[in-house]
Amino acid sequence: MDRPTIPEPSWQEWHDDEPIRLGVSSCLLGAEVRFDGGHKRDRYLTDVLGKWFDWVPVCPELEIGLGVPRPTIQLESSDPEPQLIEPISGEVLTEPMESYARDKVDQLRKAGLDGFILKEASPSCGVEGVKVFGHNESPAQNGVGVFARVLIERWSDLPVAEDGWLGDDLRHRDFIVRVLGCHRKRLVTAGDLDAKQSADLDAAHRALLEKLRVKS
Repeated sequence: MDRPTIPEPSWQEWHDDEPIRLGVSSCLLGAEVRFDGGHKRDRYLTDVLGKWFDWVPVCPELEIGLGVPRPTIQLESSDPEPQLIEPISGEVLTEPMESYARDKVDQLRKAGLDGFILKEASPSCGVEGVKVFGHNESPAQNGVGVFARVLIERWSDLPVAEDGWLGDDLRHRDFIVRVLGCHRKRLVTAGDLDAKQSADLDAAHRALLEKLRVKS
């Protein structure tokens, strides 16, 4: 005799009622906001993760008033922190970016984010290995983008990743599991779950991990 089929826990009702919200660099979703008027659409984000998560797009460079297209910007070595510079004009953008980032992080906290995916190698958004230019030297690849640095400093328990990390199985798994933990904590703290809903959420998270082929 065949065993009865056990219905798979559905993520859809959670997605509709209590979505997982991820901040994301706008260019990764295909927005044409880069310095050259282009984008860096990541189809894994838009076509796979986008089925299960809600995006909150952010472009720090555009939002501090830099146009599209615009001159390139870069990190340049300085004490105590590298400075964000527009090399063509020599304009220092560190303070405007830091001020914007502090206000933006406060806004995003109110939006109830569960994680953030940032554009790698960006002088505003890169989390690690961003080029830092010195005087007549080859750039050191040890910097952190200014927006990313402020985000991590002011919201240290928020799961943060670069787009490139999602191609690494271990980093991918760690990020998704932390995002789901943050989502659960947010709902529990808000008092939105009774015992049955809590069990249902656990089941829905496990089903989602399986759909994404991420082992818990």
